[in-house]
Amino acid sequence: MAQKPSIPKGTRDFSPEEVAKRNYIFSTIKSSFENFGFQPIETPSFENSSTLMGKYGDEGDRLIFKILNSGDYLSKADEKLLVDKNSLKLTSQISEKALRYDLTVPFARYVVQHQNEITFPFKRYQIQPVWRADRPQKGRFREFYQCDADVVGSKSLVQEIEFIQLYDDVFTKLKLEGTTIKMNNRKILSGIAEIIGASDKLIDFTVALDKLDKIGADGVTKEMLSKGITEEAIEKVQPLFNFTGSNLEKLGQLKEMLATSDQGLDGVNELQTVVENISELGLKSASLDIDVTLARGLNYYTGAIFEVSAPKGVKMGSIGGGGRYDDLTGIFGLKDVSGVGISFGLDRIYLVLEELNLFNAVELPKPKVVFLNYDENSSLLALKALKKLRENNIKSELYPDLGKSNKQQQKQWKYVVNREIDYAVIKIENEIYTLKNIKTGEQSECNLNELLNTLK
Repeated sequence: MAQKPSIPKGTRDFSPEEVAKRNYIFSTIKSSFENFGFQPIETPSFENSSTLMGKYGDEGDRLIFKILNSGDYLSKADEKLLVDKNSLKLTSQISEKALRYDLTVPFARYVVQHQNEITFPFKRYQIQPVWRADRPQKGRFREFYQCDADVVGSKSLVQEIEFIQLYDDVFTKLKLEGTTIKMNNRKILSGIAEIIGASDKLIDFTVALDKLDKIGADGVTKEMLSKGITEEAIEKVQPLFNFTGSNLEKLGQLKEMLATSDQGLDGVNELQTVVENISELGLKSASLDIDVTLARGLNYYTGAIFEVSAPKGVKMGSIGGGGRYDDLTGIFGLKDVSGVGISFGLDRIYLVLEELNLFNAVELPKPKVVFLNYDENSSLLALKALKKLRENNIKSELYPDLGKSNKQQQKQWKYVVNREIDYAVIKIENEIYTLKNIKTGEQSECNLNELLNTLK
């Protein structure tokens, strides 16, 4: 007995309805990207392992899917490593490539490779799948699409302001009201680590702090202690766990807390510039919230950090995120190229729109008219008519199987009804077409030109 087919955990098949809804999101985001002046690029699904490894921190590296070398991949492996089952060291010998974890690091590699062809500042967008060996759960998959927009070659805070507006523009077009764009600055986190004497544990500190909304203050405290951060240092950051007030009030509290840290104050001033400009410009569907616990545990952020949460009442993780990375291209040898970017989480946005019933306006691609197939002598006339209709961009098709019996003809009508097709040509005789309007039930006889005009 044949084994029942299946797909890997964390991946999905998509029905025609689901693809239509996803394409609606894609086209909406793409439209906004291009309105804001971004250009499209694409990069390979897999990269050299050296391109990806070491760019996301230890947690990220563990989630990268490695690709085994072709052929007898064990033939060149160190026998001692095989005997010792040292998988970490063995991996580099049997796997030279990996599926991309995100679109940002491949983009940095692209910029370095094509630096002589690019006009800076370079504004690019990219809509492609990425892969992570994560534990699948609601809204978290092992294969998913990212929709990224980045600017490299500019240190101006105008970029941060425009990215907030870009988020707001997309969510307004999707009719997704009530999203919150959370914002922080890596310099503030570095400043806090400095004043509590934990600068040498900045990554451990930020990774733990970023989990506040998931594991609570006690969980964060426990994780910081396990990473060697002292109780005295943790006590100094306790106010961050309950930071309240308006954005400007929060920034005022941060200025007091970071009074002895130049780097921290730089971060506060950058945030203040963005907040004041957004306040003046206004947002249509989203709100901006300064969140000092927002860290996003990725090594490459150096300035602004973004994360977008779904409207209240919708249980979903972040539906977007990003930040500034002032020297990401430096890891590939191109120094001093500042960059900032954001990403939209397509799959999570899809689930949110589904839960809020915001897909009502999305229609499946379908033909305007179907030629029923009752008479084999009329097939050629039907095909000639289809050619003419398609040349005029009228979606149309011929039901392929001949319907001689009542049962076969009923099957054709069922096809028309199930696909919600507007018209059916039910008869062709002497190059006269009998056209039926499915919604009204009205029938009319017409020649090919009249048929064309009616369907137009």
